[in-house]
Amino acid sequence: MEKIIFFALAIPILGFVFYLGGTAIMKGFKAKIDNRPQKLEENETEDTSSNNNQLSKEITKLNELRQSGVLTEEEFDKAKKKLLNN
Repeated sequence: MEKIIFFALAIPILGFVFYLGGTAIMKGFKAKIDNRPQKLEENETEDTSSNNNQLSKEITKLNELRQSGVLTEEEFDKAKKKLLNN
């Protein structure tokens, strides 16, 4: 009889504890998803890719000037660092 009373009380209590734990975990997942940064708009990604293309073209021009002898190796490195830092 004592076992029946124990299980009659313990099972609902354990079920309630698991319910509370599950809801807390799900709220944590939802908060994590809500706090994620929004995806970039297409315009912003296009701007980034156009900036990368422009940077590539400028470095290529600098490399051509270095290979033709107009720029020294030091001048090329300084100009390249300046482009990459901006």
